Amino acid sequence: MEKLLLEDFTKYKFLSGIKYSPQGDKIAFILHHMDLKENKYLSNIYLYDMKTKDSIKLTSNNSEKSFLFKDNNTILFPNIRDDKDKKRKEKGEEFTPFYEISLKGGEANKAFEIPLNVGNIEKIDDNNYLISALHDINRPKIENLSHEEKKEVLKQYEEEKDYEVLDEIPFWFNGQGFTNKKRMRLYIYNIVENKLNPITDEFTNVGSFKLNKDRSKVLLITNSFIDKMSLKDDLYIYHIDECHLEKMSHDNSFSYSYADFLEDEIIFIGSDMKSYGLNQNPHIYLMKGNGEVNMLTPEDFDYSLWNSVGSDCRYGGSSSIKVEGKYLYFVTTKHDSSYINRIDRNGEIEKLTIEKGSIDGFDVFNGKIVFIGLRDLRLQELYMLNSYKEEQLTYFNEWVIENKKLSTPKKIVFETESGVNIEGWILKPVDFDENKKYPGILDIHGGPKTVYGEVFFHEMQYWANEGYVVFYCNPRGSDGRGDEFADIRGKYGTIDYDDLMKFTDFVLENYSFIDEDRLGVTGGSYGGFMTNWIIGHTKRFKAAASQRSISNWISKFATTDIGYFFVEDQQASTPWSDVEKLWFHSPLKYAHKVVTPTLFIHSEEDYRCWLAEGLQMYTALKYHGVESRLVMFKGENHELSRSGKPKHRIRRLREITQWFDRHLK
Repeated sequence: MEKLLLEDFTKYKFLSGIKYSPQGDKIAFILHHMDLKENKYLSNIYLYDMKTKDSIKLTSNNSEKSFLFKDNNTILFPNIRDDKDKKRKEKGEEFTPFYEISLKGGEANKAFEIPLNVGNIEKIDDNNYLISALHDINRPKIENLSHEEKKEVLKQYEEEKDYEVLDEIPFWFNGQGFTNKKRMRLYIYNIVENKLNPITDEFTNVGSFKLNKDRSKVLLITNSFIDKMSLKDDLYIYHIDECHLEKMSHDNSFSYSYADFLEDEIIFIGSDMKSYGLNQNPHIYLMKGNGEVNMLTPEDFDYSLWNSVGSDCRYGGSSSIKVEGKYLYFVTTKHDSSYINRIDRNGEIEKLTIEKGSIDGFDVFNGKIVFIGLRDLRLQELYMLNSYKEEQLTYFNEWVIENKKLSTPKKIVFETESGVNIEGWILKPVDFDENKKYPGILDIHGGPKTVYGEVFFHEMQYWANEGYVVFYCNPRGSDGRGDEFADIRGKYGTIDYDDLMKFTDFVLENYSFIDEDRLGVTGGSYGGFMTNWIIGHTKRFKAAASQRSISNWISKFATTDIGYFFVEDQQASTPWSDVEKLWFHSPLKYAHKVVTPTLFIHSEEDYRCWLAEGLQMYTALKYHGVESRLVMFKGENHELSRSGKPKHRIRRLREITQWFDRHLK
């Protein structure tokens, strides 16, 4: 067996976008891998044949991000494939070419082109498609202008890009850049007439949309705003034949996260946010034809309806919820794992997977489930579920299990206060020697409403291969244990800090091979906030690596993409209602007490935990004479550690590891 190397993650394969073919005889998905030389990800569509049990590569353009089954023999996908189209895009022209390819293989042919930047697409019939596309309210209207007039107007519009005008909040969004006056708008596009018919107005953002079975109606979740985006959403039905939009919202203040047709009724997921705020776990509801709404999940159903199990070994997205037949299939996170469930219109819930790990996306055909999963220490693979038993279908990453030294997480449960148990894990160094003392790293997850589990985490496994003990837990504020456990509104840095410190005490007391004089701490996002908080409240850690962090809740409120609503909700105050409370929970307040050498990792385009947060803490430490270093990654955002450019991800992990090596070894 060989040591796991830092760069090994550049050889991993990642799966996303899993879909059954219309007849259920094939499974399509996107396989991603890294091109280190070109410093990018290569993505192609693959097919798994249910009869032959073989996986074949269908496309080879290396840039497929999504696809749609046009029929059982053809896949449709958006792509910029030729140089002419690339130059048009570089000039700022709005269009999306769609190509089609036979499932038998061969060359992809251009099917049609839509004169918008398309987000999602669904087929209504052979001539009409339902699309969501990015609409810039400030972009000039040129449809009825002459060719010369169009050129002049677009030239002036291009010159406007030298500066940004902001007149609403949010004005930017992580991973999307500046979003001021931009909305995802819904259209019907006729490919024969090359005609676009807008369904929603230009100030309405469409979050998601679903067609009914006979494709006569569209169910959509929207958020319409001018000046300030609200947290409430609306539910609409668009009647295609009548060209009529009908409002179906059942509550004046409700956040809809999913909606679809369940036969002749509507099933939806959402929250009124009244009891636990933004992070309140949603419920599942059924809306009957007469508008009557019944909650299907019981009052004591207290789980998030998504997968929040952390890993740094994913790329691309997949659906984790679907209506099929008389059921809604969905994912829940319970303790340290996520599971597939289904519910019927009577509220009967059945848990369909029982193995621990992570469900990273699934699809259903006639009750047969296929999913992308992280199982034990295996990286992502495709699995078939049959009567609670899982069959592994692909082996893209089997070489990691077969050839690399890995450390198996050992679970730890301890009582942090009366009646409150915390779950955590410890990774021993590979080639462990009981007669040696090892340095340790406390790793803190983001969120805070996410969880650590027992799935593969590259950075942790790499550190275990480099001679570190890695220990981590799910303190209060984490997901998987219900609303009350996750609720730390107005308590950041208090009970969660206590849990992490007591967990560290417990680990040191029970594992004598850890050298308590050589401890490091790291984390990203919320974990970065907590790292900043910890170094201002204890001297026990000899080195820290704070990643995409928060240091000042006052500045975060007014600068980040979610700040104006997230801070008020999570800190129970605003700069005007209680500025002292925001300052109390800000690590920057305690920076003068820090003695721990600290590395800061930030991305220039991280609008979730804005660069200024790291700069403030870094400057404060330098001002007070504390050894510190800040590494800023250009062209990266909040997702640096998970989907950043390969070379940037290598540099990030190397910076952190070398920082710990310098101070802990």
